[in-house]
Amino acid sequence: MTAQSLLTTLLPLVADLSRELPEGERYRRLLQAMRALLPCDAAALLRLDGEWLVPLAVDGLSPDTLGRRFKVSEHPRFEVLLSSPGPTRFDSDSELPDPYDGLVAGVHGHLEVHDCMGCPLFVDDKPWGLLTLDALDNERFERVELDALQAFASLAAATVNVAERIERLTLRAEIYREASGQQHKEMIGQSKPHKRLVEEIKLVGGSDLTVLITGETGVGKELVAQAIHAASHRADKPLISLNCAALPETLVESELFGHVRGAFTGALNERRGKFELANGGTLFLDEVGELSLSVQAKLLRVLQSGQLQRLGSDKEHQVDVRLIAATNRDLADEVRKGRYRADFYHRLSVYPLQVPALRERGRDVLLLAGFFLEQNRSRMGLGSLRLTSDAQAALLAYNWPGNVRELEHLIGRSALKALGNCRERPKILSLSAQDLDLPDVSAPVIEEPTEVAPIVTGDLRQATEHFQRQIISACLARHAHNWASAARELGLDRANLGRMAKRLGMK
Repeated sequence: MTAQSLLTTLLPLVADLSRELPEGERYRRLLQAMRALLPCDAAALLRLDGEWLVPLAVDGLSPDTLGRRFKVSEHPRFEVLLSSPGPTRFDSDSELPDPYDGLVAGVHGHLEVHDCMGCPLFVDDKPWGLLTLDALDNERFERVELDALQAFASLAAATVNVAERIERLTLRAEIYREASGQQHKEMIGQSKPHKRLVEEIKLVGGSDLTVLITGETGVGKELVAQAIHAASHRADKPLISLNCAALPETLVESELFGHVRGAFTGALNERRGKFELANGGTLFLDEVGELSLSVQAKLLRVLQSGQLQRLGSDKEHQVDVRLIAATNRDLADEVRKGRYRADFYHRLSVYPLQVPALRERGRDVLLLAGFFLEQNRSRMGLGSLRLTSDAQAALLAYNWPGNVRELEHLIGRSALKALGNCRERPKILSLSAQDLDLPDVSAPVIEEPTEVAPIVTGDLRQATEHFQRQIISACLARHAHNWASAARELGLDRANLGRMAKRLGMK
């Protein structure tokens, strides 16, 4: 490598520092320049976020890598790189597993990385993340001078610093963690519908407007609610959640408003409700479409006045709560049919927010698949868990009626089955399209019969129960095992459906 070639490669990047570029484009140019300067099969830029490394840009790695979140403690090479003050090259015979095994793009048989080097990045003298280079040839980096990588890392740190400063000048959706502080929940995606959703979260997050989140089952409405709360001035206050479909109607009021001792049979102590627990913060009501008309009326009063009474008490309690609600039902249609209060609906939908279905998000499915692949790799104790090219194509072609939740369950189930089919525990487990066991999107759709006619033999009661099981099972399958949605289709109260399923031995 000559000084002239180094200068020719770095000058455009220096010029980029003074230009306004999208973050992704800025980082993509950085990695392309690094691969032109330093011979490698793949390069990545990762940001350190607590105990996780988050890929911001990759070049030469499979697209699902961008969705993966690497826990540093589970990847020894990352630990070594982060603990080093400068560049590190691993010996080609190093026994430390490489986190990118099986992830180099366009590779089918030769899956393991054999030459690896990287460098930590520092911004304001604090560790910010990593630059990594990987090669399948175990002698690729022998002639590379670590000083060249260090020089490039310094420029990369300057690029990151510029991007960070630009980012601080604008609002941005953050990473939202579970209260447990464990695996962070993050809104992953790069598609236009996803970006529009993130922009709307930024916009409404800073206000105190009531938000009604709508979307199909499994799209991640609860995650959107968490994101809105995290983007608000109430972020340091509690976010309290209640699934309105998970409780019998007789307990919903107690859960929402609390009760005093003796208010009803079993009320042995005084208890605060969700509104009081959320005071100063945010209350998230999931499946709000399942609330009865009587509960809607009582909720409306609290939303209008900010005052509530615990069950069995005449004392008023004042609360300051921001309400976020979610439903997969068309509440406007429910109002027209007289099944939902118009005044309560309008109080909820001050700011309606539609969450796009997974089938509308294009290649986001691969990023999300990468996130779930890394989760399952860790749980199953595997060295690498990857998708073959035909598996990626199958994921992109599928319609995803169950959305992100269906994808999450599919990856977990497929990985477990594929591992069970291996005679020996593999270092790299590849999931093919056959392992995913997705419906054939090219096959003709066979319409379900509108009626199911069971064969009645012998005992009528047993035949009737058998018929009921068939109907309920088919309905649950259509609604991704969402009992509330199935109850609506069957014209039953959710609690009644639950009791029937228990009687039929289905619960």
